[in-house]
Amino acid sequence: MSPPIAIRQAGERSVLVELGGNDAVQRLAAGLEPRRGTELEEIVPGHETLLLVWPSAAPAVGQIEELIAAADAATEATAPADEIELSVNYDGPDLGTVAESCGCSPEELVARHLACSYRVGFIGFSPGFAYLLGGDPALQPPRLAEPRTRVPPGALAIAGPYSAVYPRSSPGGWNLIGSCDEPIFDPAQNPPALLTAGMTVRLVAK
Repeated sequence: MSPPIAIRQAGERSVLVELGGNDAVQRLAAGLEPRRGTELEEIVPGHETLLLVWPSAAPAVGQIEELIAAADAATEATAPADEIELSVNYDGPDLGTVAESCGCSPEELVARHLACSYRVGFIGFSPGFAYLLGGDPALQPPRLAEPRTRVPPGALAIAGPYSAVYPRSSPGGWNLIGSCDEPIFDPAQNPPALLTAGMTVRLVAK
């Protein structure tokens, strides 16, 4: 992994490590994971950033750089990320519009969307909302000009380079191309989120 682009203070106990892409984020997060709960209180991946939180004051930048170098070396021995399959229907109200904007038929869009192997880049927007990376570069429709006031839970959506399944009912500006019946977020379960950062996701048509 290349050295971090920047290490920025984010409060007294945290720093934001800027990296050169989500692959580097996932690699560093995996290398630091054994330190969670002891040296580090929290590790939060973003698209190209990693937030590190200590139980007390964050160490000096030099010590953080040493920690990152050691974690990078340790990733060679880490276990591969979990893989999960999600069963989906391509029955969303925006399927035809998205296909037209991408210059293909709805059938081709479905085939190309299914053919990809996705990875959870990070969690954001709402609890359990997993941003899936790795989609077909030709399928990158813009967000809706006017967001919906309510998107149903389980909606399969796409916007720009991301795909996602809405974990709960909420407003949303992504294009809805399908649906998924599997519970993505359930506060009564442990852990409550089905998808976690770094996990590989394969979509399977019902």
